[in-house]
Amino acid sequence: MSKATVKADINFEQELWKAANELRGAVAENQYKDYVLPMIFLKHMSERYEIRKQELQLLVQDKNSIYFTSDEAEINYVMEDPDEYLSKNVYIIPKEATWDYLKANAEQDNIKVIVDDAFDTLDATLAKFRPDLKGILPRIFVKSQLTPRQVGGLINLLSNPKLSQKENPESDILGRVYEYYIGKFALAEGSGAGQFFTPGSIVRLMVEMIEPYEGKIFDAACGSGGMFVQSLKFLESHGGDKRNIAIYGQERYDGTLRLCKMNLALRDLSFDVRLGDSLLQDKFPDLKADFIIVNPPFNVSQWHPEDLPENDPRLFGPKEEFTTDGNANYMWMQTFWSHLSDKGTASVVMANGAMTSNNKGEKNVREFMVNNNMIDCIVRLPDKLFLTTGIPACIFILSRNRDGKDGIHRKRTDEILFIDTSKMGTMESRKLRVFTDTDIDKVAATYHSWRNIGGAYENNDGYSYNASLAEVQKQDYKLTPGIYVGTEEVEDDGILFEDKMEALKKQLQEQFTKGNELQKKILENFNKL
Repeated sequence: MSKATVKADINFEQELWKAANELRGAVAENQYKDYVLPMIFLKHMSERYEIRKQELQLLVQDKNSIYFTSDEAEINYVMEDPDEYLSKNVYIIPKEATWDYLKANAEQDNIKVIVDDAFDTLDATLAKFRPDLKGILPRIFVKSQLTPRQVGGLINLLSNPKLSQKENPESDILGRVYEYYIGKFALAEGSGAGQFFTPGSIVRLMVEMIEPYEGKIFDAACGSGGMFVQSLKFLESHGGDKRNIAIYGQERYDGTLRLCKMNLALRDLSFDVRLGDSLLQDKFPDLKADFIIVNPPFNVSQWHPEDLPENDPRLFGPKEEFTTDGNANYMWMQTFWSHLSDKGTASVVMANGAMTSNNKGEKNVREFMVNNNMIDCIVRLPDKLFLTTGIPACIFILSRNRDGKDGIHRKRTDEILFIDTSKMGTMESRKLRVFTDTDIDKVAATYHSWRNIGGAYENNDGYSYNASLAEVQKQDYKLTPGIYVGTEEVEDDGILFEDKMEALKKQLQEQFTKGNELQKKILENFNKL
């Protein structure tokens, strides 16, 4: 599939951050999301209802439409038929839960009660048809320290036409608003934001590499659902249909799971996301996914492997040999592998230490994975890509699709591709690096040219290397790309070494002379004091 044209963005960042700042003083920055995102969700559901309602009003008046009628009773029946809305993934929203109602009452002294009541009403409305969404909108405004004026100000700011789905029907506006806030709140929240946010450029790289065109997509640490949303964007940009993917996820924290459900509902995605600790409470024991895209918590210690059953089907061997209480990294790996279908591929963000750890419970798993052809590719990531941690990271790509029998990918058993992106990326700020589109395209193209039938892959010193199983075993199963890709060859500029040295010598002498002159002037100025 070829990429479709991406629609231009609407510039709304200034308006969005103004809205968040309405909460300043009464709410900590790391709690902004708890108030703004549910409000955006209600606005989205309300606007979609209004859009569908207007469509039906036009249809019953259109003589060329099957809905056309002049009978008042029939008109009312059509306008109030839940199926006419559900067929478009829209719900009939009671007046008290519509955005227009909140906007009309934004200046009321009891606006906090009105908003919480609206949340209750919308929550109950959705739960009638989607029981899994029950509890997605908790009552939070009345018990908050926000003033009625602040709440009304937030409603008015979010009512900006730039932030309206009705005004910008082709722009996925509210989904993008939601995504913007997730990123902004992660930056404000610091380390705690790692529970629900993975920077977009990393997710895009992972998705572009494994190409989830269709099938079951699973994230066992799904956070706010960013991996799923990026998979949808990939699909749409390549002309795919979201009806061809099914989403499954698990998340440990209830509040974060609510964010995820709202995020996915905003996108009209079909999903099954469940609450629980994926390491000890696997809620999808029988799931076999075609794609796993995941950024699990790094280096989790004291996760209680002793609570695992001795015959846990995820383990590659005896529990005491293939787990360690000091680190859950490779328990995650075993979990992901157990959930891959026969042709499945997983893209996993992992701490760099996983590539070389000699801890018995980790190294045993790594050796098993290498020897049994589970690892397709390792990508070393540059520093400062993450808002929430300074731990160096990498990407493991695992695959059960290495036998070359699908007619798309070549046989690559006994091989592992190593890619080093440590020199790539652009500093967006002093603390944050991002991958550019060019960076992402380069890495994805490298992997595809190596993996696909007919690819023209070649090793590139300092960047990528196709290593044999024997080479990896010889390196004591260490998976650090730098061991294999070597040093990037320095381009010859054609200038003789002797000439370079003479030029450098001359430059150094000039700098010494200038330094002496400067020193002399400084001493003269001191003598004048």
